[in-house]
Amino acid sequence: MRRIPPRRRAVHGRAARAVAAVALTVAALTVAGCTAPRETGPRETNPRETGPRETNPGASAPLSPAPAGTPSTAPRVPLVLAAHATRPVLDIDAAAAQALLAGGADDWADLGLPRGRLRVTSALPDRAAPPGAAEAATPAEALDRVRADPDTLALVPADAVDPTVRVLTVGGAHPLADPTRYPLTTSGRPPQSVATVTIVGDIMLGRRVGDSLAAGEDPTAVFAPLADRLSGADLTVGTFEAALSDDGPPYQGADSFHADPEIALAGLDRAGFDAVSLANNHVGDFGTGALVTTFDIFDEAGIGRFGAGRDVAAARAPLIMEAQGQRIAFIGTESIEGVAATEDSPGVNRLSMPPRTGPLNRAEREATLQVIREAAADADVVIVMPHWGTQYTHEVEDSQRETARAFADAGADLVIGGHPHWVQGWEQLDDTTVAYSLGNFIFDMSMNDQVRQGVFVEITSWDGTVVAVDPVAHQIGDDHAPRLADDRARAEILGDLASTSSGPFADPDA
Repeated sequence: MRRIPPRRRAVHGRAARAVAAVALTVAALTVAGCTAPRETGPRETNPRETGPRETNPGASAPLSPAPAGTPSTAPRVPLVLAAHATRPVLDIDAAAAQALLAGGADDWADLGLPRGRLRVTSALPDRAAPPGAAEAATPAEALDRVRADPDTLALVPADAVDPTVRVLTVGGAHPLADPTRYPLTTSGRPPQSVATVTIVGDIMLGRRVGDSLAAGEDPTAVFAPLADRLSGADLTVGTFEAALSDDGPPYQGADSFHADPEIALAGLDRAGFDAVSLANNHVGDFGTGALVTTFDIFDEAGIGRFGAGRDVAAARAPLIMEAQGQRIAFIGTESIEGVAATEDSPGVNRLSMPPRTGPLNRAEREATLQVIREAAADADVVIVMPHWGTQYTHEVEDSQRETARAFADAGADLVIGGHPHWVQGWEQLDDTTVAYSLGNFIFDMSMNDQVRQGVFVEITSWDGTVVAVDPVAHQIGDDHAPRLADDRARAEILGDLASTSSGPFADPDA
């Protein structure tokens, strides 16, 4: 079981704020005040922003102060505005939030968002519901109303929220990822630790991507548009789908992927990547010698790796990293056609299953399930990243669903898949959030719109409990660089995701 600390990077303001959450109180939260005016029209917020923000120098208290007579040291948590999971994380300004709490709202336009019917429900321990809002008996009841109706917005304490809803940000501050900067508070149990993890889809820096980077002035150009956002998380992880050496025969002909190690490491470093999954069908494209060289290059660079190793035990072993005092375990599996590790040869952690590697191999799966069980006993959060499924479709294989359930039952908190090159749906299995495919993150495919679309996920954990898994839609440009999707593309990408999702992640009106 490999344990390494996150890579050393510049200390961001968000990381320092997360440490301050150990003593999260009214005094800590009041520092936030009102933040900079938001842009005209709705925007998908960046909850990982770490740079300086314009503030209101006259603001000295949160918008929702403790009721009169409440001791100033009473525990407080963010007052969350929770929406249906099919909605993106959108930002409203402090004035709109204050108006909602004071006077209610019946249209999303009242919050500065696109027009549409709005129903507000409230379950706050220290204040009455706003005018026109429906009072819920408990936060759980209020959140159930949100899950059943995309037009409903719930006002609840942050410690009641889970990944099956989305939260609005206020003035750019995410109530779960950045609670000390978020301006709305209510009574509740604050976390001792807040950790954030960002996971992206498949990263392929070979072929035309590599040629373009080698010929250009900036070898990190494909990471540049999202580098600040990615590096703002405590841990940043992705699937690296190429070998860092071509010293061997190309096993997949023209589809054998090799990335220049200097270019690859420069880009990963710029975007703050702490670890990569090597559980994929291209990392061994140039044979086991090149594969071992790839291991060595990542190890020497201080980038964690998992899902492939010098033997099968190493390939299956979890990588455990620390973030804000929380232990996060990563486990990778590969179900396509990569070089499988054995007891005495390097390769990937093979989990044979349809459609590419035959019937489900239950012995291989049980070996990984045992690793998950052991990791769950040793770590606070367990994330499994399988490389699986059918390419170029939003549809999920039955074998994926069956295996996701097995991962969840073994103790995985999150299952974040890749390989299909298209986004695939989500579901909630008890306390486990499953995203079957994030799609491509950096790739040179262009045969249809879907291969140039994807999501990355921004995960927040409070004291070892995952409280948010936010999908962020992106588009890959002609320069192979991913950028945040515009409004039209974002609606299309998240709509495709919802169309093959189930439970709280599906649109009940569809």
